[in-house]
Amino acid sequence: MMTRTTIAAGAALALMIGLGGCSTGAVVTAEAPVATAPAAEPVPTPEGDATTDAETTSAPGDYLDYYDGAIAETPGLKVLFFHASWCPKCRALDEDIKANAIPTGMTIFKVDFDTATDLRQQYGVTLQTTIVYVDDDGELLTKGVLYENTTLEALIAAAP
Repeated sequence: MMTRTTIAAGAALALMIGLGGCSTGAVVTAEAPVATAPAAEPVPTPEGDATTDAETTSAPGDYLDYYDGAIAETPGLKVLFFHASWCPKCRALDEDIKANAIPTGMTIFKVDFDTATDLRQQYGVTLQTTIVYVDDDGELLTKGVLYENTTLEALIAAAP
């Protein structure tokens, strides 16, 4: 399961590669210094750990792997998407989510249908492709099964 740190590190690496001039054939010399962005300032957490802002909040319009504490840490509208890797309908919805723009303020968490039995029981999920909208406390707002309409548009339309 990817953490926000892993995602942020991957994005930073992709940005560095993209800005490295590989596609333009540019040569960087000692006379032309390369500017780098300053690192984010550490923010103390209630546990006393120092983490960056990118690690403590989810950007609007995100699609992330679910992890313990994700609901409480994430602002805005939250959706749990119960996904199974072996399910063709789940893969279709996953691809459509990745291919389209998630609305600002919405975070979709991809939950492993096969291993998240506690969450399935908590929200009464019996089928993969089930989506569950939750509030800041993890209370169920609404849910639905997108087995027949595996699109981000259908997921958005199911919002409370």
